[in-house]
Amino acid sequence: MKTLKDARVGETATVAKLHGEGPVKRRIMDMGITRGVEIFVRKVAPLGDPMELNVRGYELSLRKADAEMIEVV
Repeated sequence: MKTLKDARVGETATVAKLHGEGPVKRRIMDMGITRGVEIFVRKVAPLGDPMELNVRGYELSLRKADAEMIEVV
């Protein structure tokens, strides 16, 4: 299983499934990350956390812990 955390800078990944429960999953969905959405990894902070992403035409910073809950293909 590949997660968004494993995606490299410059790579585009498509969301296959969201893991997690309750408010955490809802927060990720509220950010526009749902099944089938393409996510472009723009850059990663020097220490690896957070990641800067392009989702649905806007920029989003996401912690690695949250990125682990997003399964991609």
